[in-house]
Amino acid sequence: MNIIKTLSAVALFCTAFSFYAFMPAEATVKDDKINWMTWEEAIVATEKEPRKIFVDVYTGWCHWCKVMDKKTFNQPEVVKYVNENYYAVKLNAEQKEDINFAGNVFKFVQSGRRGYHQLAAALLDERMSYPSIVYMSEKIERIMISPGFKEKDAFMTELKYAHEEAYKTTSFDDYKKDN
Repeated sequence: MNIIKTLSAVALFCTAFSFYAFMPAEATVKDDKINWMTWEEAIVATEKEPRKIFVDVYTGWCHWCKVMDKKTFNQPEVVKYVNENYYAVKLNAEQKEDINFAGNVFKFVQSGRRGYHQLAAALLDERMSYPSIVYMSEKIERIMISPGFKEKDAFMTELKYAHEEAYKTTSFDDYKKDN
């Protein structure tokens, strides 16, 4: 009889654990990491609860993309600010999967040794530089493109510039001088 109770308890624990482990990403936001989403998830989320989006356009081979992941995106101040104010998207500029958006299907295009994804090219105005951050409004309109690696403080300045909508009245250079 004790074996049956023990097995029942183990089964209940496993069921509860598997339920938690497979919950959607937006339901398990962690305070110590940016809540990364796919493009499609961010679009759906901003339709439900409008929020600006920032898109990290990267590639798997990009050294500075990896450095930014390790040195910038994991900083507590960055994590907190992003998770509170943005939907964060990781977009592999060479991903093979199609993305449906605004009545268009964006595809991978083979070009040279690697190729590129059409959505990444569209977001970056075909200036394929990695890493690049693309800031989008709640209406999915591009605010600005920011190419290159950013340390925490420089990245925080950009995040605040876009979130506070300072771009509507102030150039980024002027904003940096005052902040």
